[in-house]
Amino acid sequence: MPIRCEIVSQDRIVFQDDVDMVILPGTAGEMGILPNHAPVLTLLKYGVIHVKNKGAEEFFTVAGGVAEVQPDQVTILADAAENVAEISIQRAEEARQRAEKLLKEGAGVSPDVYLQIQAALRRSHLRIEAVRRYRQGR
Repeated sequence: MPIRCEIVSQDRIVFQDDVDMVILPGTAGEMGILPNHAPVLTLLKYGVIHVKNKGAEEFFTVAGGVAEVQPDQVTILADAAENVAEISIQRAEEARQRAEKLLKEGAGVSPDVYLQIQAALRRSHLRIEAVRRYRQGR
């Protein structure tokens, strides 16, 4: 019996299917979710979601958010999420370089802008590492 998994970012549905298992990067550590799991609401940290189905695996980066687990469904509301197979390593590298340059030039930047730049740098590092670690046929 599978469990329904939905990964939703702010602008689109990233993934939606019945799966065998979901592994989430919770703030307290990784959580493995199987069908008939007890209800849970958890915060997500920057990390990679593993979705396993019939021996195959898909990987999704997630930049924070929340996950609601019910016995028959996992709903992930992510601040940002992306299938690792769809990540452009070139765009991620360019974003990393831009963020690093902005941080070096940081004098006179407001605290809010500084935090946004740090978040962009963190997301680019996550995307680059996920591609290197999880993409098949690099």
